[in-house]
Amino acid sequence: METRLSLEFLRVVEQAAIETARTMGQGDRHQADHVAVESMRKVMDTVPMDGTIVIGEGERDEAPMLFIGEKVGAAQREPNAKYPAVDIAVDPLEGTNLCATGAPNAIAVLAASEKGGLLHAPDLYMEKIIVGPSCKGAVELDAPVADNLKAIARRLDRAVEDLVVIVLERPRHEKLIDEIRAAGARIRLIGDGDLSAGISASVLGTGVHAVMGTGGAPEGVLAAAALRCLNGQILARLVVSKPEHLERMEKMGIKDPKRIYDTADLAPGKNIIFACTGVTEGSMLRGVRFFGEGIRTHSLVLTLEQRQVRFIDTVHLYKKPDVKVRFA
Repeated sequence: METRLSLEFLRVVEQAAIETARTMGQGDRHQADHVAVESMRKVMDTVPMDGTIVIGEGERDEAPMLFIGEKVGAAQREPNAKYPAVDIAVDPLEGTNLCATGAPNAIAVLAASEKGGLLHAPDLYMEKIIVGPSCKGAVELDAPVADNLKAIARRLDRAVEDLVVIVLERPRHEKLIDEIRAAGARIRLIGDGDLSAGISASVLGTGVHAVMGTGGAPEGVLAAAALRCLNGQILARLVVSKPEHLERMEKMGIKDPKRIYDTADLAPGKNIIFACTGVTEGSMLRGVRFFGEGIRTHSLVLTLEQRQVRFIDTVHLYKKPDVKVRFA
């Protein structure tokens, strides 16, 4: 599955990023998200698979395309053909506000696995802590913040004061931010994009050592898919604040609302593909660049079974007779 579909999914995120980048800085987050969904859906239906969206834009009544349970892939046009069954999690545009304002780190994202390989997470909030390979098993979701930071520092053989923790800048994180500062660690506050932040925490050389706080559950599953491939760790628990949250969880087969999920609980698949393309300039991926001869994209494709991490720099040339390819 990984060999056959990884480059197909690269096409999906590349095209979504290209079309979405045309809306960058126009101030319309809804239009940016709409374009991302439409373009991703169009390309996805050309992929040779029998796909099911398990994490998408929401329930069917709220999302006309890429809704949870939607069937996608070439199998929808060729019902008699034999294509692999694939579960798919998408975030056509992670960082809608980032794209709308031209801010860094907006990306188009997709994760896929064999049937049952990704948790069907409801669109709720989720408490999270994310660390890289060196710190797997060193942290606990319910441990005091200072204790987790000391454990991370010990594993990395550095002082707590040398750590950088990414936190979404939200009123709900005021106490968390105070505790991180009191422990002596440094903080990088971000407006959006905790998925790309989670990936950064699992890649050496990014200067990010952990991600803490509450964010979307769908993004948690997508992050887990990437972290399985990068050997990082996410610990997470769904946040239940209303009775209807319990009803939604039960509907999606989640029986224990207090369960703490580890990485392999969120993304248990044996064959996992994670693909993302930069929309705006970012700390890990460059944004889409338009130039006279074509378009340039920068993508990341991860595969679990193959153990491959691919940074892919693609030039999409315009179809004209005098086209020229520029290096760099």
